[in-house]
Amino acid sequence: MTKQYFGTDGIRGKVGEYPITAEFMLRLGWAAGRVFSREARGTIVIGKDTRVSGYMFESALEAGLVSAGIDVLLLGPMPTPAVAYLTRTFNASAGIVISASHNPYYDNGIKFFSGTGEKLDDAVELAIEAELKACESAPLSMVPSDKIGRVSRIDDAPGRYIEFCKSSVQPDFTLRGMKIVLDCAHGATYHVAPGVFRELGAELIELGAEPDGFNINEEVGSTSPAMLQETVLKEGAHLGIAFDGDGDRVIMVDEAGSVVDGDELLYIIAAFRRSEGSLKGGVVGTQMSNFGLEAVLADNQIEFRRTAVGDRHVLAELRTQEWDLGGESSGHILCLDVASTGDGIIAALQVLYAIRRRELSLGSARSAMEKYPQHMINVACARGTDFSSPAITHAISEAEKVLGGNGRVLLRASGTEPVVRVMVEGQDSSLVQGLAEQLAEKVTLQLG
Repeated sequence: MTKQYFGTDGIRGKVGEYPITAEFMLRLGWAAGRVFSREARGTIVIGKDTRVSGYMFESALEAGLVSAGIDVLLLGPMPTPAVAYLTRTFNASAGIVISASHNPYYDNGIKFFSGTGEKLDDAVELAIEAELKACESAPLSMVPSDKIGRVSRIDDAPGRYIEFCKSSVQPDFTLRGMKIVLDCAHGATYHVAPGVFRELGAELIELGAEPDGFNINEEVGSTSPAMLQETVLKEGAHLGIAFDGDGDRVIMVDEAGSVVDGDELLYIIAAFRRSEGSLKGGVVGTQMSNFGLEAVLADNQIEFRRTAVGDRHVLAELRTQEWDLGGESSGHILCLDVASTGDGIIAALQVLYAIRRRELSLGSARSAMEKYPQHMINVACARGTDFSSPAITHAISEAEKVLGGNGRVLLRASGTEPVVRVMVEGQDSSLVQGLAEQLAEKVTLQLG
């Protein structure tokens, strides 16, 4: 039984509302098809990552869509951002990704893109949900035979996306002379990322590029960088790059074998763009972005704004501010001047472009940003618990006074677990740990 999973841009982002089965996928395809064929015959592209259940779910979605009168373009295994790009390229009504991102192979889920390669409008999501509700206890109908959708497979999808990625940097940009270890997490980037970096001239050593349906994210990829670190050191490589299972996140490893996370990558891109005069506005991060990022951006006179955790919140704030650059510590980086959604390959190229133009190693480029020690403690509590009592608010204020403006305190209810996350950041690791423990004790006492 495939475990249920919804990505942040799934149907209203809800986890637990629908069991993801082949039957559900069939009905979802039919419901989406009904919505997108209301005004005219539409086209929907479908991509997936490499997990074994993707093939079954793809077939079920395809059957539901064509039975509702929608034409389908099958991309095969492709990164999530590639599906967003190809949805625009083929002027499709929508795009669908079958993926559970950085999760193990036995999880799976779906994500929708609009025809512009962005999140679906709320009205469209609600309409699909309404059709799903309507067909829960009724047999699915089918359009007349002459209205059934057609299915085509896009064989050149990988090549199209490779060229798109290469076009995100200047035509004269080259990686010749660079030795790069590339970890594709046995995921959706396995057959496109090597092409991008090799065609730009890099000498590549590949990891995680042999998917078998079950090994996606298994001890490889952006969530498990140990093998990448070891290989960079062993091979004497200039750096390493690791993607997650669906290719929308990236982390890197410098020449010394140290992990360079999303906050540091975001800084490298922002600082370079600032120096070149091409940074539009400021940078957006989240509540979990390291205080060191905020501090170094301030030193560079770059405005920084925080949002709730989740790339959709980062995207919304970027749209509001009319800025281009934002991201999360996990490596989900948005460069809206280049791509409509987070794209691991595009983000990696922006970093490489920056360090090559400045003639810096990755380690040197990230060295200006001092990551502040962070200590987090999970305090168990019931979902929906109010932790804004005067006593807790006072304790937070007292901890912030001790930090003296060189750190921060954050209490955040988990979106997936019945806990409150108590986090303290500051320059002194022992002070940070002590404050976090004191605050967690106070929260525990107040919440009973």
